[in-house]
Amino acid sequence: MKTRILSALVVFAIFIPIFIIGGNVFKLAFFVVALQGLREYITVREKKKEFPIIIKLISYICLTFFYFAVDINSNLIINFDFRIITGLLLILFLPIFLYDKNKYNINDACQILGGILLIASSMVLLNLYRNMGLKIIALIFMITILTDTFAYFTGILVGKHKLIENISPNKTWEGLIGGSLVATFTTTVYYTTVINTNIPLLPITVIIFILTLIGQFGDLFFSAIKRYYKVKDYSNIMPGHGGVLDRLDSIIFVAIAYSLIITLL
Repeated sequence: MKTRILSALVVFAIFIPIFIIGGNVFKLAFFVVALQGLREYITVREKKKEFPIIIKLISYICLTFFYFAVDINSNLIINFDFRIITGLLLILFLPIFLYDKNKYNINDACQILGGILLIASSMVLLNLYRNMGLKIIALIFMITILTDTFAYFTGILVGKHKLIENISPNKTWEGLIGGSLVATFTTTVYYTTVINTNIPLLPITVIIFILTLIGQFGDLFFSAIKRYYKVKDYSNIMPGHGGVLDRLDSIIFVAIAYSLIITLL
C-alpha cells in the first residue's frame, strides 16, 4: 500500500502541472501516454505471438499520425486529411501479404488497428476536453477516479457477491454500486456548482451515473484482455498500480462516452 500511495503521489506531481498548463504541453504529454499505452497493448498481445519489429514500428507511426492528424473541434466535428487515414490503413494491412500467416495475419492487423483507434481517439478527446477548460477535464477524471476508489473500498468493506469472477475476481456488485453512487453524487454536486448551475438535476445525475457504469465496463474490458493473455498488469511503469492501461482503462471509455452525450449538457 505504501508503494501504491508513493507512486500515485509521483504521478500527481508530474501531471497536475501538465493539466494546469494545458495546450501543447498537455498534447505532447498525452501523446507519450498514448505511445506507452499502445506499447503495453502490443506487449500483452505478444504473450501469444511476437510481432515482427517492422509491424510494431508501423503501429507506432500509425498512432502518431492519427493523434496529430485528427482534429476535433468543440462541436465534435472531426477534421482530417482522408489520404492520411487511408494511407495508415494500407501500411498496416499490406504487410499481411509479406509475412507468413503464423507471424502476421488479418486478425493481428485488426487487433492492432482496434488498439490504435481506441487509445488514440480517447487521447485526442482528452485534448479536446482540456481545450474546453480545466473544469471539463477535471470532470472526466473525477468520474473515473472516484468510481474506482469507492468501488475498491466498498468492495473491501461489504463486498460479497462477485461481479464477473473469471475476468476480475476481486470486483463485486456491492463495489460497483457503491463506487457509482458515491461518484455520481460527488460529481453531480461538482457539475451543478462549478460547471453549470442552471442544468436540471435529474438529467445530469442520470448521465453521470451512466458514465460511472461505462467507466467500470472499461475496467472490465481491459481486465478481460489481461486474463486472456494471462498477465497481472500491462506493465510496471507505476509500481503498485501497473501500467498506463491499468490506470486509464476507465478513462478511455468515459472519454469516448462523454463525447456522445456532451451535446445533451
